[in-house]
Amino acid sequence: MSNDTPQTAEALFDKALEVAEKHLDAAIKEGGMLGPYVAVAMIEAAVNAAVDETSHEDVADMLRDLAAQIEADAEGEDEDE
Repeated sequence: MSNDTPQTAEALFDKALEVAEKHLDAAIKEGGMLGPYVAVAMIEAAVNAAVDETSHEDVADMLRDLAAQIEADAEGEDEDE
């Protein structure tokens, strides 16, 4: 994964996100009242699976990028208010 070009890695991630969201939506619906817990549990399961498929370093880097995106989105929402 770390050998991908930034453009290729982003396109691959976007496709992977599309697949993951589809399955997450189904799992949340299946979970019913447990939906919010299912969503959080899937984060843990996904991190564990990602480490098995790549490396701790790759997963940590992706999570840092995700955290930065979340913070940027939150700052953008704060500015809109």
